[in-house]
Amino acid sequence: MAKILGSTTTYHGDEHPYLRGLKVRIVAVMKRAATPDYDPDRDGSYLRDGDAIARAGGVTAEDRIEVQPWLEGERRWSFVTSDPRALDLGCFKKLAKAASAK
Repeated sequence: MAKILGSTTTYHGDEHPYLRGLKVRIVAVMKRAATPDYDPDRDGSYLRDGDAIARAGGVTAEDRIEVQPWLEGERRWSFVTSDPRALDLGCFKKLAKAASAK
């Protein structure tokens, strides 16, 4: 499985308009957080370890990804994070195609 945590990609969604087109760094995976019945208190839903992500089946269309945007003007990563759907990140665009094929 390719490295996920620490990877950079671009946000292309509408849910977080302030991130649109920005380079973001992946800091965590929130398993099943894009589903209506998501329970944030369920053990194992917030993953910050590559091995744990692999054991949980990798990233799916049902996940949200915690990201930090790159602040170009300040030449640093923001300390503020956001949690877009995995489908809205460029590196997971194949998930969107697979989800729409179902």
